[in-house]
Amino acid sequence: MKGLMIAAAAGVLACAGLPAAAQSQVSYIQAGRLLDRPGQAPRGPATIIVRDGKVAEVRDGLVAPEAGATLVDLRDRFVMPGLIDLHVHVYADGDPLRQRLDATTRDDGDALILAAAKGRRNLLAGFTTIRDLGGDPRGIRALRDAIERGDIAGPTIVNAGTMISVTGGHGDGRNGLAEDFADAVHAHQINVCDGPDDCRRAVRAQIGLGALVIKFAATGGVLSNVAGGLGRQMTPEEMKAIVDTAHSFGRRVAVHSHAAEGTAAAIEAGADTIEHASYLDDATIALFKRHGTWLVPTEIAPVAAVASARAGALPASVIPKAEAAVKALHESHRRAFAAGVKFAFGTDTGVSRHGENATEFAYLVDLGMTPMQAIRSATIDAADALDRKGEIGSLEPGKWADVIAVRGDPLGDVRLLEKTDFVMRHGVVHKANGEATGFVGR
Repeated sequence: MKGLMIAAAAGVLACAGLPAAAQSQVSYIQAGRLLDRPGQAPRGPATIIVRDGKVAEVRDGLVAPEAGATLVDLRDRFVMPGLIDLHVHVYADGDPLRQRLDATTRDDGDALILAAAKGRRNLLAGFTTIRDLGGDPRGIRALRDAIERGDIAGPTIVNAGTMISVTGGHGDGRNGLAEDFADAVHAHQINVCDGPDDCRRAVRAQIGLGALVIKFAATGGVLSNVAGGLGRQMTPEEMKAIVDTAHSFGRRVAVHSHAAEGTAAAIEAGADTIEHASYLDDATIALFKRHGTWLVPTEIAPVAAVASARAGALPASVIPKAEAAVKALHESHRRAFAAGVKFAFGTDTGVSRHGENATEFAYLVDLGMTPMQAIRSATIDAADALDRKGEIGSLEPGKWADVIAVRGDPLGDVRLLEKTDFVMRHGVVHKANGEATGFVGR
């Protein structure tokens, strides 16, 4: 009788959505070709054995599943690790004007539901891990934890909370608002700081709200509703205070930066990744190499911003900044890659459309990367930049079973990654034969 009660309870838990790791599920994934360690040559036919959400073994050949295991037949597909996007905004959709209007009609709960739907679009596009670099700090923490519990489907989220900014800077939400609205925003704004001590406070505030990584704005931004350009906005002393405080809490630091002066100051302050880096000179490229700092290119972001601005979806002040960034960014990155700067994949999705993250790969190849190098930037290298090499980025025993597959060979045509055929995260299948396995939302 006791055994029957335990079995019944287990069935109820499974139906309630208990995470796969707790259900002791075993899967045998038979791959036609397997790129288990990007940067190394792919294998021929191979089998990945998944236990409790993690890779248990990788064997050459098509191994028949053990009794009770699930067979995942990908014998006619190219199989590889799930992709990682280091720069995503699930609370954004590339239209700040509409978002400001929505803020008057939507509550935090509405925003969280929409963010969850956008997160799932990233997952179904093959991005099993994302670093969210700016959104409601409580909401993104709740979404992150719900996904980890298995309550809802989505990618692993490494969250930054709200970007830290100086007064009037790129992350000051009061910019461009009428007085009454600006005062209301100011009353709730804890991410804006002036001077080193105040910036230390801002870092601790974001960590207290659940931030796993800290982001700050070293320079102006393309989407700021001010015409102040893309130059340095934060002092080197403020940057150093932010980086040192974040590192003392075990958090890595991502820096929004366009102008070379801001990028150089952030690198010298000890930042871990530089986002955008639109304007680079030889001295700043040399700093990247000397400090081993990662460059997160976000190539598709200014292209999307220009298109939105010209269509009237963004403030007029955005147009000249976006057009200038488009012209400078790609050439700066071409020179940086040729010089040996480390690149880790990131798109600024939220400026561009969610689910279209993989269009970034073609831009990376145009920089001079091989398809393999571009793929490595979104797997092993991105995991390294996250300090999670032991968990994700390749398909090796002990790492999470984050697996995607495409039809054809992305090492010959990297744009094949724009249409994933299969997605598994932590051993759970979310997409098979090109179709989502559950409700996607809009």
